[in-house]
Amino acid sequence: MIKNWVDRYLSDPQMVVLVLMLITGLLSILYLGEMLMPVFVSIVIAYLLDGLVVRLQQFKIPRLACVIIVFVLFLSAMVILVVWLLPQISKQIIQFLRQLPDMLSTGQKQLMHLPEKYPEFISKAQVDQIFEMGNSAAAAFAKRAVSLSVASVYTLVTLVVYLVLVPFLVFFFLKDKEIIIGWMLRFRPSDMGLTRSVWHDVNRQVSNYVRGKGWEILIIWGLSFAVFKFLDLNYTLLLSLFTGLSVIFPYIGVTVMFFPVGLIAFFQWGVEPKALWAVASYGFIQIFDGQILAPLLLSEVVNLHPVAIIIAVLFFGGIWGVWGLFFAIPLATLVNVLLRIWLDKYEGSGRKGDSPAGPENP
Repeated sequence: MIKNWVDRYLSDPQMVVLVLMLITGLLSILYLGEMLMPVFVSIVIAYLLDGLVVRLQQFKIPRLACVIIVFVLFLSAMVILVVWLLPQISKQIIQFLRQLPDMLSTGQKQLMHLPEKYPEFISKAQVDQIFEMGNSAAAAFAKRAVSLSVASVYTLVTLVVYLVLVPFLVFFFLKDKEIIIGWMLRFRPSDMGLTRSVWHDVNRQVSNYVRGKGWEILIIWGLSFAVFKFLDLNYTLLLSLFTGLSVIFPYIGVTVMFFPVGLIAFFQWGVEPKALWAVASYGFIQIFDGQILAPLLLSEVVNLHPVAIIIAVLFFGGIWGVWGLFFAIPLATLVNVLLRIWLDKYEGSGRKGDSPAGPENP
């Protein structure tokens, strides 16, 4: 039975080569990921920026000039990120940590009044249980903050290395793309038709997905910032940024971000209409994203079932952490394309081989 299965599905040398290439790539990322992370990050960024270079080349601009233009735009975005955005985010995080004790005190006072106002919905015992859970969570958070502060020196050194090394690698990956690919192709087998077909399909879907997801992040970030600013919600920049980034993680990000928005609104206004408006506004933003924006930007880009998306986010996130969460959908798309091509090719040939033979010619 095993021999028949292998003969049917792994008899094509192209499929064997493709599987070996994928396994080698996955093992390299898994075991050498920490050591070569700047290289992997640079390859990903160069892949994303290469789309802009190709678009500029359509206007008959030399590739080197296109690479310089795109690279300057990339450096400008990095400068804005490091000089303006990160200090603003850090400032709001520090402000949040300083105000956290007062927020917890205000929340306790608000909760103490709930059994008096709504005795049919909540009791004093339930409030005490909430306090106990909150104290445990606060203690765990404080312990985590201390461990992060101890590791801050190492994180700072790593960030400096990334800021210097990654742009350098990105420039040369863009500039010498053809040379690098040509060198790698010297080691390929002679027949790569299946691999080329898989690459074109995956490249089309992933590039469209990344482009659409990028616009989705920017639009949701801007919309959330405008709405939270209008409501005068505290930590507007911080909450709007993470609301925009939450769309990277389908279904999970939306649920996770609901809690910080709701808690900050509750600590700021208590059980008041303005707090309910903030939570409702967040809900309307997510409805707009899920029902209008995402289908408009990502229509037919990634044809995956919601259950498959959630499994991919959990699986790749568990293996590679934040990067696994970020690339869960493209990786799931790769797996989906491989399975579809594999099954279409070999199931079709199997059905053809299993069909009854026609009458023999005399």
